[in-house]
Amino acid sequence: MNFSGRQVVVTGGTGALGTAVAGVLLEAGASLIVPYVLEHEAERFEHRARVRLIEVADLADEADVTTVFEDVSPWASIHIAGGFAAGNVTETNKAALMAQLDSNLVSCFLCCRAAVNAMLAGGQGGRIVNVAARPALEPRSGAGMSAYTIAKSGVAALTIALAEEVAKDGILVNAVAPSIMDTAANRKAMPKANFAAWPKVEEVAATIVYLASPENSVSRGAIVPVYGKS
Repeated sequence: MNFSGRQVVVTGGTGALGTAVAGVLLEAGASLIVPYVLEHEAERFEHRARVRLIEVADLADEADVTTVFEDVSPWASIHIAGGFAAGNVTETNKAALMAQLDSNLVSCFLCCRAAVNAMLAGGQGGRIVNVAARPALEPRSGAGMSAYTIAKSGVAALTIALAEEVAKDGILVNAVAPSIMDTAANRKAMPKANFAAWPKVEEVAATIVYLASPENSVSRGAIVPVYGKS
């Protein structure tokens, strides 16, 4: 896949999955715009050419999202940023619900909006890839994490609706829906799990980058399961 001369925004680009996505894109020649919140996150890209780091406080804030997309002509925008919190409905108050909606759904919506506007201004089309989650496709598996499931289900619905809106403009919108991924944090949290069954971040990243690439010329409105063997 050839991203030479193409700008790609990657939110959540300093996390485990985001770092894997960024690595593939850089190898393919892309120039990246990566927002970050904490200084130590930015250090992961300190010596990388073709990476523009932009400090933000909150991607659920319109002003911060505007800063990320200012003076950017993206070919693709990949929205990995989000957050996870488990909790039964009885344990989840409004503040906790809104935190999940803001970090996952609102941030994704605002970044999609900014990306579409930037792509329309460029007049060359583009690609948007969102990150939902397995409970968005299988809500029963979201028992015990209802707020997260609601938020990621919203990301899936947004992806499908937006894909229909902007297909005529040459903008293809898709999402992936990972199950639990094989990361150091997840291994620590679930030490007795079957790690071999989990999808590797590199495998999920490969699917994301394909959907964001010029080689994807027909797929839109898809929520692609990336479950591994789990």
